[in-house]
Amino acid sequence: MEFIMERKLRIGISACMYGSKVRYNNKGWDMLEPLGRERSDFIWHPVCPEVLAGLGVPRDAIRISGPSGSDVWTHQAKVVSSGGKEISKALMNSSEFCIKLLKEAKVDAFIYMEGSPSCGVYRTTLRDKRLGKPPGVFGHKLLEEAFFLIPAADLQSPLRWWDWRRRLYAFAWLKDAPLENKADLYAIWHRMKFVCQEVDQVNARAFGHQIAKLEDSLSKERLEGLRFDILMMLRKPSTPARIKNMLWKNYTHVRKKLGYDIEGILKPEDERGITKLAEELILMERIAYENDVLMGTTPISNRGRKGR
Repeated sequence: MEFIMERKLRIGISACMYGSKVRYNNKGWDMLEPLGRERSDFIWHPVCPEVLAGLGVPRDAIRISGPSGSDVWTHQAKVVSSGGKEISKALMNSSEFCIKLLKEAKVDAFIYMEGSPSCGVYRTTLRDKRLGKPPGVFGHKLLEEAFFLIPAADLQSPLRWWDWRRRLYAFAWLKDAPLENKADLYAIWHRMKFVCQEVDQVNARAFGHQIAKLEDSLSKERLEGLRFDILMMLRKPSTPARIKNMLWKNYTHVRKKLGYDIEGILKPEDERGITKLAEELILMERIAYENDVLMGTTPISNRGRKGR
């Protein structure tokens, strides 16, 4: 089984986060700028459910009236503009159309604008520190379809982007990986368990105990259910503290395999900023790949992709 991503990943993104000036106030932000040349490693699919709902630019701001964007889908809430016009049905239709487009394009993830009443997932307002009424109308569908979801603001942090990227490659690879029997499952879990334990230790350890007791013959449905369980763990972000500790564990493992120290890797107790920490992680990934040593917290590499 090859643990290398050999294709470009496809990523959906809220169009206003891609730089398109489609927000209600005719603004947009290029949130991909910090990625630099790396942005060309991906194929991008910008969508805007508000524009596709027939709302022009500029337009009245919209808000959710009722408990949440999820309740719009059960008609227990509605979406209204600042001018008092209800647009619930139009936004529901455009959200479903966006999902259809993303699924037909076979996107591997979606980068969303947090704070939007349409695309927001964990908050639907940018005012003060209020959460609003999450998720947004389109955000509800993204959660329902179990997309790998990345908040656009995290692209501004080299450490957070590193965390999302390494889990995204693992998520996308696992979606398509052959899984025909218990042996395949064991091989996959051996590769994924370290990052899963880092981001969700309780469920990862329970999963490990579960598969240790599995019968030899497993139905396709059972295997796919177990695949889904791993995918859901991979969607969860880590923390700087856990990332730093796992970096040192990986470093000691690689150092033991290679038989020499690696210059530039600091100890967990050494103070450094997130940019320096991200640089150390990328250095470790490169050295592990070049020497064919498993770096457990980055289970899938894209370094072998043609043209990279």
